[in-house]
Amino acid sequence: MQRWDRVEAFVEVVRLGTFAAAARHLKVSNSHVSRLVSQLEAQLGTTLLYRTTRQIRLTDAGALYYEHCHHLFDGLRDAEAAINDLQAQPRGVLKLTSATTFGERFVAPLINDFMRLNPQLEVRFHFTNRQVDIINEGYDIAIRMGTLKDSTLIARRLCERHEYVVGSPEYFARVPVPHTLSELSRHRCLVGSRDHWRFDIHGVRREVRVEGPWEGNSGPALLDAALKGLGLAQLPDYYVDPYLASGELISVLDAYRHDDTAVWAVYPRHRHRSPKVYQFIDYLVAHIEELLPVRRNFGPAPGEPSTADAVEKNGKVP
Repeated sequence: MQRWDRVEAFVEVVRLGTFAAAARHLKVSNSHVSRLVSQLEAQLGTTLLYRTTRQIRLTDAGALYYEHCHHLFDGLRDAEAAINDLQAQPRGVLKLTSATTFGERFVAPLINDFMRLNPQLEVRFHFTNRQVDIINEGYDIAIRMGTLKDSTLIARRLCERHEYVVGSPEYFARVPVPHTLSELSRHRCLVGSRDHWRFDIHGVRREVRVEGPWEGNSGPALLDAALKGLGLAQLPDYYVDPYLASGELISVLDAYRHDDTAVWAVYPRHRHRSPKVYQFIDYLVAHIEELLPVRRNFGPAPGEPSTADAVEKNGKVP
């Protein structure tokens, strides 16, 4: 313990620039700090500081010693700050954005539950399908879907997200079930917020451009169009799972389903210690699965081959 005091005194003298400043920080006398540093030098058998009446200067040995040991105290301060943050109650204003439907169905109820537990917290949330610049627009957290691009933001996975190509029995009563990606050009594709659908072929992501008579940026409207037999749609599992289970929708092209995707909470790096940010994200991670539909494996549509079957049949990857 005595050696630790000596090292701490030396580190604070170097960090703050004077013995007097170090003494004030450590709440001891100047002479006590000077004595601790001298004892450390005697213990190490070398001079660490050149002392003058106006300033201190590190010797080569002092610079080397400081470089190796100041991280210990930085880590200690970080650990103490983390514990203080953990014990702190979320307060202030939490600003959050999310994709509209996912936010309304799954995020908003958890925001409300979290506020009941933390009544001193205020929340401002904005649901939009536009990709928000959370730093420039002043948001604390954004909920994002799919594969994340490289970013300086910190990301935490909230849950899995799988996209299905689906159609209704009414639709497939009129047209044959597609077995390969090339057959999509012969189908009525319902286009949502993007004009390309994502697939996976032997672990390689592939995007296929689609077009059709219906286009809109509303997930619920796209789901309704698929249920009414207007064509094929690619939608995430939390839209279609209940309808796949009931038989109102049929999943096709499952052999090519792109599963390397998820729902993420992202936030700026400088806010990782804010209690309102990390405690709310912890709450989302702990409870969001309770609100999501039961995940099921519905398998391919009747007569639909696996990827291996399709490749063998056509002699190439479709």
